[in-house]
Amino acid sequence: MSFTDSTEAPIYAGLVEEHGDVVAEARRVAEETLREADLAIDFSDVHRAAAYR
Repeated sequence: MSFTDSTEAPIYAGLVEEHGDVVAEARRVAEETLREADLAIDFSDVHRAAAYR
């Protein structure tokens, strides 16, 4: 069950209805950024090269 389905948080549900689920969008963007950073800062080739010395 998501927060928007809960009747225990009517203010939050109203805000999500008006502005979208900002928390879920921020989570999605953060996860995407982590994946991109992981690819950009991939030192696996450096470690392999050092192992062959």
